[in-house]
Amino acid sequence: MEIAKLSAKDIHRWMENMKIEEAGKFIPYLLKDARNSVNKIGKDLEKKLDRHLKEKERIKKLWHYENELIRSGVRQIAGIDEAGRGPLAGPVVAAAVILPQDLFIEGIDDSKKISEPKREALFDIIQEKAIAVGIGIVENEVIDQINILNATKLAMKKAVADLKVQPEYLLIDAVKLADIHIKQYALVKGESKSISIAAASIIAKVTRDRIIRKYDEMYPQYGFAKHKGYGTKEHYESIEKYGLTGIHRKSFLKKIVGEGQNAHGLSE
Repeated sequence: MEIAKLSAKDIHRWMENMKIEEAGKFIPYLLKDARNSVNKIGKDLEKKLDRHLKEKERIKKLWHYENELIRSGVRQIAGIDEAGRGPLAGPVVAAAVILPQDLFIEGIDDSKKISEPKREALFDIIQEKAIAVGIGIVENEVIDQINILNATKLAMKKAVADLKVQPEYLLIDAVKLADIHIKQYALVKGESKSISIAAASIIAKVTRDRIIRKYDEMYPQYGFAKHKGYGTKEHYESIEKYGLTGIHRKSFLKKIVGEGQNAHGLSE
């Protein structure tokens, strides 16, 4: 197709329907075109291609640990991460994700570095593309009984058990799991170093946020949809005004519990 015979509008529409690397082959012709409007399309496309190639290189680095294991003969590698260790209320949620080799998911990263709308979009992509996804949830009552670290490990074990495909190796964000007969490696800040752990961090975060939004409907005066159960000034003020709910972690709020409020905020 001859670019010189197309209008800038038609060229723009044509390029939008092409994959970025395929469209990139036409950049030299767009930049040489006599029309400024077509030159601009070429320059914009050049910037877009540069961003895309840099993103591909970033994702390639995220495959480092998985590829090392694949080269050693391991195939089914599950990345594991959790969401909700720090909040004053709600469950801790863990996810385990097995991805197909060399999968490219643009924008995937540590869930804390991604906006909520982007996390939701990536959640759907991961669910669609992953070989298997497992979820583990441990509620606040159990957290109070066994402490948050043990509850986190329990949630991770549940996530592994929930996988439809048996993993051969576990890459876990900073935690080692006992009593589980699968080889594993605890990777500090793993959600920024491993694509499988990054995927798990997104699945866990979005799953927990959706649970918390349901709690927000049950307890609208606490603002759970906004702070997700974390210890914000607004949250503490709501607890002081309304007391504790059935989803609050009493072990995280010992001082308030000690002052004689029951789970519904009524003085005993």
